[in-house]
Amino acid sequence: MEKRISILGSTGSIGKQTLNVAKHLGEKIKVVGLAAKSNVDLIEAQAIEVGAEIVCLFDEKAAKELKRRRPMWNVVSGIEGLCEVACYHSIDTVIVGVVGSMAILPVMEAIKAKKRVGLANKEVLVSAGELITSLAKKNDVFLFPIDSEHSAIFQCLLGEDKNEVSRVILTASGGPFLHYTDEELKNVTVACASNHPTWTMGSKVSIDCSTLMNKGFEVIEAKWLFDFPVEKIDVVIHPQSLVHSFVEFIDGSMKAQVNLPSMELPIQYALTYPERVKREVSPFDFSKCCKFEFYLPDKKKFRCLELAYESLRIGGSLPCVLNAANEVLVERFCRGELSWLGIAEKLETLLGRHNVLHVTSVDTLLEVDREARLEAQRL
Repeated sequence: MEKRISILGSTGSIGKQTLNVAKHLGEKIKVVGLAAKSNVDLIEAQAIEVGAEIVCLFDEKAAKELKRRRPMWNVVSGIEGLCEVACYHSIDTVIVGVVGSMAILPVMEAIKAKKRVGLANKEVLVSAGELITSLAKKNDVFLFPIDSEHSAIFQCLLGEDKNEVSRVILTASGGPFLHYTDEELKNVTVACASNHPTWTMGSKVSIDCSTLMNKGFEVIEAKWLFDFPVEKIDVVIHPQSLVHSFVEFIDGSMKAQVNLPSMELPIQYALTYPERVKREVSPFDFSKCCKFEFYLPDKKKFRCLELAYESLRIGGSLPCVLNAANEVLVERFCRGELSWLGIAEKLETLLGRHNVLHVTSVDTLLEVDREARLEAQRL
């Protein structure tokens, strides 16, 4: 049976790879909706190739330009446009690859419309995990993980009793600064921080990987996706990025999911689950992939990881502040306004200042997000 999908963030890394997977799957997948920020040329070409029924450009000026070029197309814009693409009447699945908290409202609308949601966006569950998961449960909607680590955990848990799990263990490459000294970290550049050793990603996510904040976000996501307490979620450094996560059981046995670094595998599994569909990949070559290293993360050097754990333990509005402030601080680092070390230093200050609230509505959440961004810009 054909799945009909929308892709939020179609011009980004996840979006492009989702389109590649859809093309490979042929008649199994029909791409109906596309959404991006402002890349008119690329989304126009994508929409022509897949025959999209609705196209959103978040930037209103860009949307008007696309409408000028293609007056017969259904072109929408802004947050309302993202929501429209996310819950378009003829789709059954939305792949969420846009970066940032702007995805929260579209995801909530998709859940209310009872669409299946494939999440590659971290900020949705980091900022609004309790709201999103309770809404999904209420509407009987499945949140399918697309991050390689969470897809790995999902696969390892299949057929298992969650009560027999002692912990889940997320793997991290360690980023480009794994073996840097404290002195070397003082002189980190944006170019160095963006140069991930094993994955090709957007600038913001790459920098989050360099600080291990990306892994901290994944810890928070794991809590909401799999309903495990923070004490059962660990992180281990694995520079080869071949083991994508582990699940350890109460009898001491462990399951791991292993494949060469590729986001197309978890994307395809999200689209075809519960079926597995053949991919044109070579068999795993143990002669080339014979080294598996593991280290405990240095939470003193990579302070952002511990800040994420602390935010999850305290809960409430604090993870929302963590996400929003980090996003602004990374932007400031990219503009040369603060050092790489300054990201964690300022983030710790901002978290310490925050008066934690119990978040009961999306309006409260968005207000916390807005205030956190303003504070991060001022500090």
